[in-house]
Amino acid sequence: MSNLARTVGNGFLLSVSVLYFIRAAHVPAGQVGLGLTVSAVLAMAVSIPAGQLSDRLGSRTASIAFGVTQGLLVCGYALVGGFAGFLAVVSLASMADSASTAARGALIAEALPQGERVRARAYLQSVINVGLSGGTLLGGVALSADSRTVYTAMLLGAGALFTAGGLTCLALPSMAPRRVPEGERERHVLRDVPYLAVSLCNAVLVLGTDALLTAALPIWIAERTHAPVSVYAAIMFLNTAMCVLFQVRLSRGAEDVRGGARAMRRSGVLLALACAVFALSAGQPAWVAVGCLTVGALVQVLGEMLHSAGSWALSYELAPPHAHGQYQGLYGIAQRAGSALTPVLTTALLIGWGWPGWLVFAAVLLAGGLVTPAVARWAERHRPFDGPDGEGVDGGAPEDTTSRPADASAPSST
Repeated sequence: MSNLARTVGNGFLLSVSVLYFIRAAHVPAGQVGLGLTVSAVLAMAVSIPAGQLSDRLGSRTASIAFGVTQGLLVCGYALVGGFAGFLAVVSLASMADSASTAARGALIAEALPQGERVRARAYLQSVINVGLSGGTLLGGVALSADSRTVYTAMLLGAGALFTAGGLTCLALPSMAPRRVPEGERERHVLRDVPYLAVSLCNAVLVLGTDALLTAALPIWIAERTHAPVSVYAAIMFLNTAMCVLFQVRLSRGAEDVRGGARAMRRSGVLLALACAVFALSAGQPAWVAVGCLTVGALVQVLGEMLHSAGSWALSYELAPPHAHGQYQGLYGIAQRAGSALTPVLTTALLIGWGWPGWLVFAAVLLAGGLVTPAVARWAERHRPFDGPDGEGVDGGAPEDTTSRPADASAPSST
């Protein structure tokens, strides 16, 4: 329920926030773009410190605090007047969102046994797609009114949903923060070079996931193919439906480092293949272009789902059990950086070069997928702790079993 509330709220924001700032708050479009860029940079900057704070406070406490804070700040959108106010509110809200993401990622690691985390994230990803679609649809209905009153109501509703999402975590059992095992020295995530390398591989593959569809494909369809622009809506519906229906199934087998690395490799191959199929749509008759785009979208969403599963596994299983917050924070930076770079790269390669740009993009994704297993094995050999979840290499019991609740929470509770 917590995740559903947050994603519906995100759907509201995606639909109405930019138009609200431009049309109702009278912030010039150029300044809105600048403000969103600044807020994205600040969100990445705060991700690791927020994760460290989550490790010290406990992920449940941090998830509640960051979620409620984000909700209140989103409500503050309704008070924006001028660029300075807009920049302050949108930056603070973005930082709270980044902090909440790190804390909630750590919450899953602490609340669930090792083998169930990826499956739980897969369920949550399905919920995200349902909630985001519902929120975006409702926001689209609100756009037809094009009224400050309606925009304000939607933003206040989004803030209330974020607040409710944070407070819902109160239903989870209290968990004491996990401490650094006796005799070990606490290590900052930025000093864990193998984990940084895994995060970089993840950022490369992120280039071919959802940002590719939202940033590159609509421009490609409009500028470089004879397909009707309306096919893009069908492709987005197909992507969402596939993620809802098959994310859990495609996440099976990716519960550990080996399975996660294998999923990432397969993801790179499929994402590269999807790029090659998209390239075939250039200059073709409309019906051929539509066919290529549809097949490419099917292959792409399979790669996207495998990437999600592999990414979750590596982000959890290569992190020490007492520092999931800061490790999730670093992984979140890589994810955001990949999404931020996608529009720039796709505009330069795909729109500038045409179909050869797709092939260059495919080569980058293929390389990212193929190199990930070797990098993951390196990171596994140099983990800054004895074994998964603090277990010894012989598979014995963890040193500290007091911080995990006896009954794991259901996946839908976060």
